[in-house]
Amino acid sequence: MQMNVYLDNAATTPLDKEVLEAMLPVMQDHFGNPSSIHSMGRQARSLIENARKSIAKLLSVSPAEIFFTSGGTEADNQAIACTLKDLDIHRVLTSKIEHHAVLHTLEAMEHKGLIKLEYVNLDKKGHVDLHHLEELLKGRERTLVSLMHANNEIGNLLPMKETGALCKKYEAIFHSDTVQTMGHYALDLQAINVHFVTCAAHKFHGPKGVGFLYISNQVKISPFIHGGSQERNMRGGTENVYGIVGLAKAMEIAYRHLKEHQEYIQGLKTYMIQQLEDAIPGVEFNGDAKGSSLYTILNVLLPPSENAEMLLFSLDIQGIAASGGSACTSGSSQGSHVLRQLGIDQSRPSVRFSFSKYNTKEEIDFCVSKLKEMYSVKVA
Repeated sequence: MQMNVYLDNAATTPLDKEVLEAMLPVMQDHFGNPSSIHSMGRQARSLIENARKSIAKLLSVSPAEIFFTSGGTEADNQAIACTLKDLDIHRVLTSKIEHHAVLHTLEAMEHKGLIKLEYVNLDKKGHVDLHHLEELLKGRERTLVSLMHANNEIGNLLPMKETGALCKKYEAIFHSDTVQTMGHYALDLQAINVHFVTCAAHKFHGPKGVGFLYISNQVKISPFIHGGSQERNMRGGTENVYGIVGLAKAMEIAYRHLKEHQEYIQGLKTYMIQQLEDAIPGVEFNGDAKGSSLYTILNVLLPPSENAEMLLFSLDIQGIAASGGSACTSGSSQGSHVLRQLGIDQSRPSVRFSFSKYNTKEEIDFCVSKLKEMYSVKVA
């Protein structure tokens, strides 16, 4: 009997049953429009505000700093576009391995002549060079710094506190895409000098189509989506009430079991590294897999093979779901922009395996055994 193994949790995670149980009554019974003044509307409004308070408490911020969105992409776009427009900033520092929600937004603005875009250097493993960041910040005009907390393809972690301290020193605005790390690390936003962070609920066993943007009370920006007074006049559109309730429940569960899940999932990642090294001679790992890296992501660089182009398809046939990079670019024929920027040989197959609390060592064993079976090394 074939196993079905899901190892693409960086793309999306299965919905937690406890989250579904929290959402169902809202979907069935609390269907009022939260902007309506009658009792059913007020009930829906109360659910949203309770969710906002719950999330804010977990992040050590004010509920007034949490704004619900459709997910991480919208939140990134709002943070960037509104900062540049409302805070009169025309210079942005980022890296060439950011998520396309950030890179494509900034490149479009640069193409229109709205900003000067500069890139921070990366080291060989893909970490941001903070010394270069400081050099770029010294003695220049006011700047927006947009750097993600963890890379969604290779998992490299940004030292948030150090980056925030540099931004504070040079009076820069700091935006960080935290979509891959929200719900996986205890982010105390009062202890970090960061003005914007983003969230997508489906990355930590919540529902798709909902997230939030944290906007520090140190900055004031205008709406990104117009059309109504929802979200304290910051985002037009009727709120996704059951999604917001599900997001808050998923955050609550994640924080409740944070250390336990960190240790368990890191154990799976470490185990898979060991098993792959034993099973496949010449295997390598993209990024800093054994160092400062997100515990849910392992990007594997396999030796040259005649089966390289069919590897992901072959894994799928065997019941194993994995990715060649970001799920957002799976239809692209250009390969991974992250691996390309790091100079990784893209003629060799790279596979991103990403883990959750639902994965097991037995699944890792099954995946490694199937890789070993199907992987015939062809010496170049």
